[in-house]
Amino acid sequence: MRNQPTILHLDMDAFYASAEQAAKPSLRGKAVVVGGIGPRGVVATASYEARRFGVRSAMPTAQARRLAPNAAYLVPRFAFYREISDHVMGLLRELSPLVEPLSLDEAFVDLEAAGAARDEASARSVGTRLRADIKATTGLTGSVGLAASKMLAKVASEEAKPDGLLLIPVGTERALLAPMPVRVLPGVGPATGDQLRRAGITTVGELAEAGADELVRLLGKAHGAALYAMALAHDERPVVAERETKSVSVEDTYDVDIHDRTRVRWEVQQLADRCVRRLRDSGHSGRTVVLKVRRYDFSTLTRSETLRGPTDDPSVVREAAARLLESVDTTGGVRLLGVGVSGLADYTQEDLFAQAAGARTEADGAAAEEPAAPPDGTEPTSARPPAPWAAGHDVHHAEYGRGWVQGSGVGRVTVRFETPYSGPGRVRTFAVDDPALEPSGPVSLVHRPAPDDPA
Repeated sequence: MRNQPTILHLDMDAFYASAEQAAKPSLRGKAVVVGGIGPRGVVATASYEARRFGVRSAMPTAQARRLAPNAAYLVPRFAFYREISDHVMGLLRELSPLVEPLSLDEAFVDLEAAGAARDEASARSVGTRLRADIKATTGLTGSVGLAASKMLAKVASEEAKPDGLLLIPVGTERALLAPMPVRVLPGVGPATGDQLRRAGITTVGELAEAGADELVRLLGKAHGAALYAMALAHDERPVVAERETKSVSVEDTYDVDIHDRTRVRWEVQQLADRCVRRLRDSGHSGRTVVLKVRRYDFSTLTRSETLRGPTDDPSVVREAAARLLESVDTTGGVRLLGVGVSGLADYTQEDLFAQAAGARTEADGAAAEEPAAPPDGTEPTSARPPAPWAAGHDVHHAEYGRGWVQGSGVGRVTVRFETPYSGPGRVRTFAVDDPALEPSGPVSLVHRPAPDDPA
């Protein structure tokens, strides 16, 4: 633990939903839910207006619709969010070389590394300026926590939400943590929380009072000892600038259970190809292929096969995934399929894989990019690109200009014509095949001030 609160944790407020509100003037101040909008969709982020109705991340979208039927339900636009994230992470790296991103909207910063802050006053000043810079250049808000450790900085940012800053002075940590529920500590999920509750432990203070021996007895040596240290506000983890990628994976949830075994095999092959594309994009190869199958009864099975060396050959990954599938009974139906590769490396050993039928060819690559039609004649989720008229996605009309899709169905698509920099726009409906209407890229929210721009 440090003797000054020089670790900063930034967490953007309701990031995806707030970005959509900023991009769509008609949704500002209204309930917005971003996530999968199909029958088995899951909420990725809910705006604070939607949270007042009880909508939460990871909730089934169907349940969210029952709680907030009048909210706007939008499909995510990850390229749009990533541009904002890249800009925000750039602001963090201007503060320190030690920035540890946790996701698109969350990161730790070591303010001591480059002398950005050395005490409470300078740390608070940095946090205040950062929040102002994010607001000025993106229109979005982020909450900042400042403390002497990563755990406490994250607790502080959570307490500061939304759109706030909390600094935990050194020496006050245990008093702050004591009344908080045990779930605020890293490593306390639902199962551990239930186990502690059954033992009469519901707060961090009670966790500290229980003592190391009791927690080790309840949770095991490693987990019990780690939680006891955190309950005492001890956390020595450093901010790590480069987080090592441990695996690459893709998965699809299907609106209707797949029963046909041939169709399941076909879906697995397409997932394997997509996984390899992602693997190559990250500059890695891998030696362990993992298959994930969630069946009709919600039981989830995983199977893995470790190869003799790392590869990024799609034919090798396809064949391994197919072998793994043979050990899984899918007769009752499949809700979800996933293929992943772990044991990553930055090189390949293709010469070890005699099981790959021949060298990689251009045709292989083309097949990976453009999957053939599935055997049952339907268009599977994994082969289908994002619908051009997905709710929330951007479009352009030859006469009316830029807008976004409010909804579509029965051969029609409804569009609201507005941009981040206009007022609320008008709504019009078109045929889905209207030649004047086409998908479009998003309008950027990021404003990078010129050197003489006071913003």
